[in-house]
Amino acid sequence: MKVSVTEAKGQLTELVRRAEAGDEVILTRHGHAAVRLIPIKAVLDRKSRRALLEAARTSGAAKAKAGPSAARSQDFLYGDDGLPG
Repeated sequence: MKVSVTEAKGQLTELVRRAEAGDEVILTRHGHAAVRLIPIKAVLDRKSRRALLEAARTSGAAKAKAGPSAARSQDFLYGDDGLPG
């Protein structure tokens, strides 16, 4: 939905509600798009951020233990003399 800045002054509350609901709201100036209203992402509180970070750490640690070590992952390519086999 496109609305001029002049019209938007009188209906700002409604335009913000529509943007929060997912509607695309574009404010125009002299017939050209000037601003788009979009909702911001909710900021996580300290406890939620810590839980998310801990989950990522746990997941990463589990994946790291699952496979062979990187230092020995290509040993099958070389013979006992250290040259390509």
